[in-house]
Amino acid sequence: MEKPWLNNYPAGVPANIDPSQYNRVIDMVEESFQKFADQPAFIFMGKSMTFRELDEKSMAFGAYLRSRGLEPGDRVALMMPNLLQYPIAMFGVLRAGMILVNTNPLYTPREMKHQFVDSGAKAILIAENFAGNLEQIIGETQIKTVILTSIGEMLGMKGAIVNFVVRRVKKMVPKYSLTNTVCFLDALKQGQKFTIPPFQGGPDDTIALQYTGGTTGVSKGTMLTNRNLLANMMQIRAWLMPVLQGHEGEPARSLCALPLYHIFSFTVNCLAFMSVGACNILIVNARDLPALIKEWRKHKPNTVPGVNTLFNGLMNQPSFATLDFSTLRISVGGAMAVQRAVAERWQQMTGTQLIEGYGMTESSPVLTVNPVDNTSRLGTIGMPVPSTEVRIVDDSGTTLPPGQDHVGEIVARGPQVMKGYWQRPDATAETVKDGWLYTGDMGFMHPDGFFQIVDRKKDMILVSGFNVYPNEIEDVLAMHPKVLESAALGIADEKSGEVVKVFIVKKDPSLTEEEVRAFCRENLTNYKIPRQVEFERA
Repeated sequence: MEKPWLNNYPAGVPANIDPSQYNRVIDMVEESFQKFADQPAFIFMGKSMTFRELDEKSMAFGAYLRSRGLEPGDRVALMMPNLLQYPIAMFGVLRAGMILVNTNPLYTPREMKHQFVDSGAKAILIAENFAGNLEQIIGETQIKTVILTSIGEMLGMKGAIVNFVVRRVKKMVPKYSLTNTVCFLDALKQGQKFTIPPFQGGPDDTIALQYTGGTTGVSKGTMLTNRNLLANMMQIRAWLMPVLQGHEGEPARSLCALPLYHIFSFTVNCLAFMSVGACNILIVNARDLPALIKEWRKHKPNTVPGVNTLFNGLMNQPSFATLDFSTLRISVGGAMAVQRAVAERWQQMTGTQLIEGYGMTESSPVLTVNPVDNTSRLGTIGMPVPSTEVRIVDDSGTTLPPGQDHVGEIVARGPQVMKGYWQRPDATAETVKDGWLYTGDMGFMHPDGFFQIVDRKKDMILVSGFNVYPNEIEDVLAMHPKVLESAALGIADEKSGEVVKVFIVKKDPSLTEEEVRAFCRENLTNYKIPRQVEFERA
């Protein structure tokens, strides 16, 4: 097919990448462990962990899992905010041949149960802050191995103070009772006594189940393979290599404010950036903007991946304008649309571009990115990354010509497109047709190969980069004894892009807005809770 973007591809970016040069993601990662051994890989609350330390600790964690009877192919859930424990556990799981199940730590027990039952997870590493929720549902899952950790566990003496504040002052750890658990450091210590038995692993093996609603429907596990993630790592590296370099000869530093359990941060920060020796500065709570700015001031990042909400919020903090931006080379916005006003103000304040990219969980996630050579175009999602084809099709699947008068569904094909949805062949067939990923997003292609989104084909609501599906909200409300009928939709919001609004027909006239929200808080994570409730007559 015609590829107009190849005529003006950014200088130095290859048209294609070759993920077959590695058999597994961990092969590429282990190469980085050796190449950058003494460089810092991750920094959290002032504590630095080198690539060598990450190598040793992840090996011990993987060996511990195998010592507990877990086998290659078993699913292991990780449920925590951005901590040093995350990359250790993630690479340990992969080195042991198991499948990673990233889990949002803000999930309610109902949401946790769905993900753990659906994935068949047999083990979990969970921050103690969320152990009370696990206690409520663990008996209905296959989880037998529970590893607990705390915010301060990897911070040495400072960790004791951090844990005291978290547990006693801020009271962020509800009471819980779980039996036969082990703490993270003890697991590492025990793992040092064992080795990881060899196992066969290949490019098409599923190594991560990343849960998403897909283009519609109930949350499903996206099967991402070694090939998928290797390809996207290499595509991101090729595209961003001109700016993936440090300052004055130092290794590159990336501010990692987005949660590592989210596909954007998981692939971009934890895999792609790390594979070139970049150091990730972990932010445990991106909503604490003053603390984030303090870390920025201390570490002077070169790259900042984020979402529109984060960039806008930072610029509304008076202290942000006082930062030294001389080391910042690029900022990349994804997961939700970057607003033109935000991008323009960002460039004015920082002196650097805020470029927009696009992708989905089903594509590992990156499909398109704006160039980083000062030819980016505000309002567009850029051009396809190497080895990726993108086209616009009508309802019959016919490819539409370029031009804003030819709006259709965005479909894409490339090595980063998922293997399918876990145990849902019908849903897979609806989303991937003849190798093409049907995104559910409507857009058009400019004559020179830039793509632009204009709308969504499906009813999905996008809240600060997180997918929310109306049917999940409606299913929860249907469980309320005072609700007869309900409908959920997204409405525009200046801060989050969209928020949830629900329309409800009462079964009991006494039902109030607060009752609705309280019930939703028990069953839905915060960003899914309706911000507006409107009652309708039957």
